[in-house]
Amino acid sequence: MINLQGSWVAMPTPFTKEDGIDFQGFHTLMERQIQYGTSQLFVLGSAGEVTLLTLEEKMNIVSEVIRMAKGKIPVFFSASALTTQQSVDFARFCEKEGADGVIFTVPPYVLIPQTSVYTHLDTCMSAIEIPCGIYNNPSRLGVQVMPETIKMLSDRHPHFVVDKEALPSVQQLVQVQRLCGDKVKMMCCDYPKYSIVIPTLAVGGTGTANIGGNIIPEEAASYSRMWTDMTIMEECRQSYFKWYPLLEKLYDFSNPIVIKAALDILGLPGGHLRRPYQAYSGGRLKELETMMGEMGVIDKYGIK
Repeated sequence: MINLQGSWVAMPTPFTKEDGIDFQGFHTLMERQIQYGTSQLFVLGSAGEVTLLTLEEKMNIVSEVIRMAKGKIPVFFSASALTTQQSVDFARFCEKEGADGVIFTVPPYVLIPQTSVYTHLDTCMSAIEIPCGIYNNPSRLGVQVMPETIKMLSDRHPHFVVDKEALPSVQQLVQVQRLCGDKVKMMCCDYPKYSIVIPTLAVGGTGTANIGGNIIPEEAASYSRMWTDMTIMEECRQSYFKWYPLLEKLYDFSNPIVIKAALDILGLPGGHLRRPYQAYSGGRLKELETMMGEMGVIDKYGIK
């Protein structure tokens, strides 16, 4: 089922008002993604408030989401952790539960050299047999995974299938694509200040791993298509430019603050945030609602 192209949506974690995990909310949001053409889902990433979840909660989410999604849509889970062994343990749990794949990152805060980056990721990938990938996000993690390191991992691990890039460097995109070719599918985040959606697709990337698809799933699926002909290229460019202002608004604060506010505006589950996050409010919230209304998002996606 795995389709590493198009729109790969990073889901928020829906919470109840009592701060528990809202599994019915997960189901509602997941079915909506399937309905509007999302290729696959990413769960327990930064948009999922993963650092605010207990290990038990994360394990329960993995088990329940796999049960809900099996046979409907592929789901990858983040196996990011503070240590290599914790990443290995969680990835093995995901594999045992039947996950379609897992994503590894460099551990945050430790600021390790590139040799240690390779050793960490190599150890993690060697511990499992299911498809896996990396999330290269130095702004959050403090360390960049260099193209040469990605190439070495690609040569060693056939099940290393996807690289999500999240840094403002077209050189990184070019080098990863040049060195790895089709062995590793390259996708990118949709953060407007990086603005690498168009460059990623232009150099041969296969789509986006995005948060915008939580709010405009059909449109995100449209502008995330691989550039296989000039018509798709032009449609992608026009669609991306049209929705760019909304993406800017959705990234007004750190994920998933604005995403959850937008879900709330649409009447969808997932709007409650865990502390220390604070709800999006005041004039900025009104601006978001006005923009969503003027762009037709509420009419199309709002729950009546």
